[in-house]
Amino acid sequence: MTASQTFTARRLAAAALSAAALVGAAALPAAADGSGPRDSRVEISKVQYDAPGHGSRSNRSLNEEWVQITNSGRESVNLDDWTLSNRQGRVYTFHHLRLNGHSTVRVHTGVGRDTYRDVYQDRRNFVWDDRKDTATLRNDHRRVVDTISWDARHHGDDGRGHGDDGRGHGDDRGHGSDRGHGDNHGGGPGHGHR
Repeated sequence: MTASQTFTARRLAAAALSAAALVGAAALPAAADGSGPRDSRVEISKVQYDAPGHGSRSNRSLNEEWVQITNSGRESVNLDDWTLSNRQGRVYTFHHLRLNGHSTVRVHTGVGRDTYRDVYQDRRNFVWDDRKDTATLRNDHRRVVDTISWDARHHGDDGRGHGDDGRGHGDDRGHGSDRGHGDNHGGGPGHGHR
């Protein structure tokens, strides 16, 4: 083999290795940074933004206002340092919570004792505006995982369409879907803590 043939063979081998490395690297980021398929299975599945009753600020009434987070995947997801926020910027940060596959946790507004099924923001005022608001779930890298919005003024029946008890609402997730979520949705505007 001549020197030029050896040089050409080395260049072809180097080019093939570089191409293989690029293809492999392109496939890595989605799974490697933890924001890939696992996060996409975690979503805001229901919101009760209009707490039943007279809207008193009792702890019971505050805890009737909640956001439900569901992991529809098979693997558990560590929600440590994930956040849930409203349009006004009130933020709840998850601490020491692993959401198992095919499991749900409710984030209540009031005071309570955290369990694997229910966590509490420990606020003394309502968080979710029952007329118009947006709930945003972000992962520990501050990337938006899911959002859900409601606007009672743009629905024929005061924003309550269908649901578990007939008082659900449609949501606007910014990707063209319009799904109903049930239960009594509730809460009024509130002032919480970060």
